[in-house]
Order: sequence, then C-alpha cells, then structure tokens
Amino acid sequence: MAKKGPQWIRFLRHYGPSARNDNMYDEHIRASAARSKLKPLLFEHPIQDELLALFSPSAESPTSVILTGTAGDGKTHLCRQVWMQLKGDLEQWESDDVYFNIVANIAGTDTIVHIVRDLTGLPETGKTGDFVSKTELLEFFSCTIFDNSVENVFLIAANDGQLVDTWARLNKSKEYVDDTGRLLENLLFNDCQEEKGSKLKLFNLSRISSAELFDRSVNAFIDHEGWQYCEEEAESDNDLFGANCPIRRNYEILKLDQTRSRIRALMELCDHNEIHLSIRRVLMLLANSVLGFAGNEAAGKKVEDRLLRAVDVPRVIESGQVVKASIYNNIFGGNLTEYRRNSHDIYEQLGRFRIGHETSNRVDNLLIYGDSDNGLKKHFDQFLTDDNFYGANESYRALQMAYIEGADEEDAETEQFLEMLVSQRRGLFFKIPESFEDGLSPWDLTVFSFAGEYLDRVLRRLNDGKKIEKRVVSRLTLGLNRIFIGMLVASDDELWLTTGLSGSDAKVSLVLEDRVSVTRDSWRCVTIVPDSRGFPLFRVTFNDKSSVDLKLTLTRFEFLSRVAEGVLPGSFSKECLEDMLAFKSRLLSAAKHHQNVFSDDEDSLTEIRFVELDEMGYPRPKTVELDI
Repeated sequence: MAKKGPQWIRFLRHYGPSARNDNMYDEHIRASAARSKLKPLLFEHPIQDELLALFSPSAESPTSVILTGTAGDGKTHLCRQVWMQLKGDLEQWESDDVYFNIVANIAGTDTIVHIVRDLTGLPETGKTGDFVSKTELLEFFSCTIFDNSVENVFLIAANDGQLVDTWARLNKSKEYVDDTGRLLENLLFNDCQEEKGSKLKLFNLSRISSAELFDRSVNAFIDHEGWQYCEEEAESDNDLFGANCPIRRNYEILKLDQTRSRIRALMELCDHNEIHLSIRRVLMLLANSVLGFAGNEAAGKKVEDRLLRAVDVPRVIESGQVVKASIYNNIFGGNLTEYRRNSHDIYEQLGRFRIGHETSNRVDNLLIYGDSDNGLKKHFDQFLTDDNFYGANESYRALQMAYIEGADEEDAETEQFLEMLVSQRRGLFFKIPESFEDGLSPWDLTVFSFAGEYLDRVLRRLNDGKKIEKRVVSRLTLGLNRIFIGMLVASDDELWLTTGLSGSDAKVSLVLEDRVSVTRDSWRCVTIVPDSRGFPLFRVTFNDKSSVDLKLTLTRFEFLSRVAEGVLPGSFSKECLEDMLAFKSRLLSAAKHHQNVFSDDEDSLTEIRFVELDEMGYPRPKTVELDI
C-alpha cells in the first residue's frame, strides 16, 4: 500500500509555482486530489454564506449575481458551491461545459438558475442551452435584472475588465442592454454591490482583504490531514518528515505565531497599498514556502520545478544542502529563477518590500561581526547559532571569516557570502520580535521603515475604534507643509495651505491662503479617519459640510514620514509628489469656496498674506496691503 505522506507532498506541489500550472484550475486540483485520495486545500470563502443564501428558498427575492475579480479569486469554486446546493449533477459540472442551468426553489418560487462559470470561456455559439448564442444569452440576462415578470436568475463569473467590455460590444438597441452596461459601470466604479431598481448583486472578489484570505488559507494549509500522514509515516531522521527533514522544519516554522503574523502583516500592507493577492497566489506562496529548494539538483539528481518531493529529502540532507530549502528565502520566491519569480505577481509585490536587500548598520554588524562582538553575540547566538537548519552553519562561518579578513570584492566567495547575507536578513525579518530592544526592528529590513508604525498606530487603532495619536498626524502634517510651501519648514501643528504668485504649482509657495490646525478648532481640523471599508483617510475639515480626503496608503504614509524627516520629496517618489500636489489643489479649491461662503471681509480683497520663516524654520504670516 502506497504511503500517503509522499502522495500529499506530490499533490501539494500542484499548488506551487510549477511549470505545468495545474494550480490554474479548480477542476485540475480536484482531479489531482481524487487521484491521490486526499482532500484539496479548502476553506470557507468570505462571501460563501451570503452567496448561497441568495440561491436558497429563504432568499428575500430571486436575484442574479455577478462574481468578478482576478484569476484565482475563487469564482469557479463559488459557482460549484451554488451548483451543488441546487442539487446539480456533479458529473455534468466536471465536464468542459461553461454554461449550466437548473430549476430550483429560490425565495419560495420555482426559478430557472443559469450559471456561467467563465464568461470569457463561454463560446459564441453552441453549449449555451436553449440560447442560440452567447449574445442572446447575455441580452436575456439584461432583461432578467430589470423585468420583474421574468422567473430566471443568473450566476455569472467574469475576470476583471471583462464585464464592461462585453456589454459594450452588445447591441445597445436591445431592451435593457444599455441599462445593464451603465449599471455594471456604476457598481464597479463606485465599488457597490447593488443598485435600487435592479435585481442584481455584484461581488468584486478583488476587494476582499488579502490578509483575511491568508488567515483562512494558512489555517487550511497547516491543519490539512496530509501533514499527519507525513508525521506518522516518518521512518528515520533523514527521511520525509524526519528530524533532519527541511520540509518538516519549514512546516514547523510556518506554524509559529510570529512567522504567520509577519507574513500576514505583509499581506495587510499590500492591501493598504491597493494591491490584491488572490487565493491561488496565497496558496502558491504557502506551498512554495514549505517545499521550495534553491537549486536544480541534489546529490546529482534533478529537483523538478525547484520544489522538493519525498525522494529528494534524503539526498538534500546527505549532500549538506538543507540551507537551500530555507523557508525564509522561499517566502519571497528566492528558490525560483528570476524569470519564474517575476512571472508571479505575488513575488513581484513582496519583492517591492526589498526584504533581504534593505538593511541597517546594526543588522549587518550583527550578521558579519556579531560572533566576536560582546554587545551583539547574544543576538548572533539567538538568531544564527541556535538555528541548526538555516543559521550560521560551517559554510557561512568560513565565508564570513574570509570576508572579514578582506577578501577581494570580485571574488566568488565574496559574492556567495553576500548572497547568504540576503537570505540571513530575510531570516531576521521573521525572527526579530516586533518590540525588540537594542535598535533592531524587522521593518529596518524593508524599504518601508515606517510600516510597523503604519500597522500599529494607524491600522490597528482605526480597527479598534481609537483616535490616531497626535504625533502621527503632526508628522504627516509636517511632511505636507514642506511639500506645499516648498521649503524646510518646521511647523507640525497646523497645515499651511499656500500658493505661489504664479499659481499653486509653484515650487516655492509663500502666498498664504488658509491654515488648519491639527488640534480640533470647532469643525476645522486635520485628522486620520477610516472610510467605509476601514481604509485610512487623511482628512482636512473646513466646516461641518466641507472636507477633503487623501487616501493614506502605505506608500504615501512612508513618503510623508520621510519628507518630515528631511528627505527631498522629488528624490523619493515623483508619483507621490504629484499626488500630494493634486491634493493641495483640491484643498486650495475647498478653502477658497469656504472663504467665499463664510467671509464678508472687504479687507481680504486688498490684502495678501505671505509666509515668512524665522531662524528656526517656523512659518508665520505676514500681511501686505495693496494700494488699489
């Protein structure tokens, strides 16, 4: 009888970044699971209960549904769940058909349910049930969401960008087609699920938090029965899931709360940089993290797709190449070729954090000299010496010594040691606790040095319903003042809205239009508040009816924080600088409108207020009267 442990590892490789791309299709995964007699990685999709309720006898009324999002967001899986709830034929579902229909009791009424599990894959003619063509089917769908007399509902799955284009190609003279096109545009543009007057609900799966998807995915991954088979069937230390097995070690590291929370933090930061990572990509990350191997072969045998199999484990251990299976490197796709890594968006996005390539003097002193430095040795031992798998092994210490003794910068050993430093920095990112002493922060190992503060002092506090600390708002205000005025001002207690004599886009703007305090003054104040989805907004309020918001993404938070610390705005990010100047223009317009409505001061027509800086860089207003 074949062991299930190796079968589980073989099946898990389908989720990884393999050349065959079996992970691209829900059906392929299920077929592979059936052959292996193992369960696929499953968890309850965040919208599953709400979706199934719409296709049940207890629904309020028959309603059509569109599922949109990126590839791998779970659209096909959700369609399958609905089909199974409606008692649809499983064998029919597992065919190559794209269109299905069934009669079911929806909201107490016998209703024909039409399911299109892939709008792109729906052929123009044939395999569309009683409809002559795809066009006729979609025109009929347009009628069902506006005509209450039609006892039909649809469930349509479509990738991002397909919906509006598809309806734009339909004949708009047909009844309700143009109305449907406008409805879809409004729902997508305004990020809404439904609109009064239509029987349609749209779920944009790309709006679901990547961090939430990671939570569900990693629980399903860690708790899968396959790992128990591996543990029960391990025969020796050097076999699959033995004491020396890198797969086992990676699995154990992934189970640690700190490892999971640090990966989740990266996912949450991606969310707040307006980047969505699909379920398929998250599962790929997990599979590659545990099975990845940074090499083509071990002990002369090929390691296919750089993903370990059970038979590879003894060879990797015997050849002393365990370090090449480091989970810390695998999480960022470090085991993959550059071409393969760049072809997957999740590694591209995680790569933007530059983890492993960004560092600090403190971190590199620890990694290079920590073994002989009394002040750093305890940390070196904690993070490197005590890590028997991926820490300071004999090879690392030999290359470390050669580097310290002044090896040639062009030497192959030096290059190898610098590559090891990248992997060790990545390890430190996951090993260093959040509140560690001695000036070591995991976020110093990323390009976003303020990411930890963004998570703890902005996102967490907003999520807990707490007010953002004044010092955070003040620092962002200081960054904005330096951009708006164009000089190294020192004011962080007021937002200075200035323009230049040649307009608002002047590099140095010293004409004062308005000031808004960080501390609440009646309605006028600068604050950070959440939007309807919990996304932080930097809000400038002029009165109870007038405010201007700036979406406070991670990149913008980092940008303003660095400018407040003295970085020139143009040298950090031209895109962010343009965003801030556009925000300034909106603020000036709102301030002008507020002044026109609430001020009847005739002197304002004959006076110009300028900004002067004192010797400490603090701005102060100076009024100049015009002789007119």
